[in-house]
Amino acid sequence: MSAQFSLPFERPVQELESKLSELESFSKEQDIDVSHEIQNMKDKIEQTRTDIYANLTAWQKVQVARHPNRPYTMDYIESMTTDFVEIHGDRIHRDDRAIVGGFAKLDGRKVMIIGSQKGRDTKSNVESNFGCAHPEGYRKALRLMKLADKFGVPIITLIDTKGAYAGLESEERHIAEAIAVNLRECFNIKVPIICVIIGEGGSGGALGIGIGNRILMLEHAYYSVISPEGCAAILWKDRAYSDKAAEALKITGKDLLELKLADEVIPEPKGGAHADPEAMALNLKTAVLRNLDELSAMSADEIRQDRYDKFRSMGVFEGSVE
Repeated sequence: MSAQFSLPFERPVQELESKLSELESFSKEQDIDVSHEIQNMKDKIEQTRTDIYANLTAWQKVQVARHPNRPYTMDYIESMTTDFVEIHGDRIHRDDRAIVGGFAKLDGRKVMIIGSQKGRDTKSNVESNFGCAHPEGYRKALRLMKLADKFGVPIITLIDTKGAYAGLESEERHIAEAIAVNLRECFNIKVPIICVIIGEGGSGGALGIGIGNRILMLEHAYYSVISPEGCAAILWKDRAYSDKAAEALKITGKDLLELKLADEVIPEPKGGAHADPEAMALNLKTAVLRNLDELSAMSADEIRQDRYDKFRSMGVFEGSVE
């Protein structure tokens, strides 16, 4: 994990923690028992943190989703699974480290787990291209999905990307085609697919590994066709309106449940997933296993039909013609 980092809206907690540190130092230096006051301060810190995270705005949730200490795909793989065997490369160009995946066991159950991967420092961020995959990343993901389909192994995807890489070399190797092929082919997969947005779910980059029977979201993750900053730059010509854009885009788990674009929101520990990664991994594992149990009772044809019906029903609206 990276060094201590706090978000702007966490300042009240920071101030209380600073006072707590001073109180503890005073108690030690003066040899005075202020344990009651220290406990009261700790209780106040916890209550303040709880109140803040229970009332986050959409823009604040975006900030939490981007927290540099937030667990990434490989962190969840290490915490949730055993016997992970990573599979590399797309057999066409190279191994894109922005998407990782391989076979693993989840409570003894064989699964194929695929996900976006970001870095913790400059070197790992450059290696993973800040979680923004090139075409070969999506082709690798599809290769792994087809391999899982061949052996009848359920697929779990963990999504955490601002979007696919939009640079020149990505366009030269046909990024739009790579994502489009993934969308088409995922509807033909005969095994269950569970997609989880664990942080950022941005644009087609997220959708490239986001076609599933179940779409789950962590409590402070977001899922959107465009980033709030991008939306603000287009509509208001100023990124200063990112908070307003985040509200208008309806990108939080609560919004997407109401719109029937997500199936479940997985609770995060107090202070977000980064505050207690092990507890978050347990919550995620429990939710994934529960959904796998439900889907495992379905036949291959029922699984494909369920996935098709799910996405065909999206985007319904009511109106009248005058």
